[in-house]
Amino acid sequence: MNILFVCTGNSCRSQMAEGWAKALAPDFEVNSAGLEAHGLNPRAVGAMARQGVDIGSQTSDVLSDEMIERADLIVTVCSHADVHCPIIPPGKRKLHLPFDDPAGFTGPEKEVRAGFDRVCLEIRAGVKKLLADTARYAIE
Repeated sequence: MNILFVCTGNSCRSQMAEGWAKALAPDFEVNSAGLEAHGLNPRAVGAMARQGVDIGSQTSDVLSDEMIERADLIVTVCSHADVHCPIIPPGKRKLHLPFDDPAGFTGPEKEVRAGFDRVCLEIRAGVKKLLADTARYAIE
């Protein structure tokens, strides 16, 4: 199974989803991409590290036709990417799992960090459910 997580800038949400999916389903091929590449957000790296998952070596990549072609399942993790995602070829499965954008959080660093941690855990829960549903889908 090849899963591709897509968001706008491939800096936070899709990166965390990629990291969780790799950690929870190591036998799957998992990638992430954005409609743009904003670079890996250090706060996302930190939030994942606090959960024991290292995403520091992941790269921020722009979505390509080749990525879409290789993917069995395309998962958008923000509404902007869901609306603006390129047309998915017939036979490809696409899902939408929206999460708050932690890159937009403002305020004292302690509050921003807590926001990143919250979204990180929400993404873990969403990815766990997605993987369970995907296993059922593959069996049917």
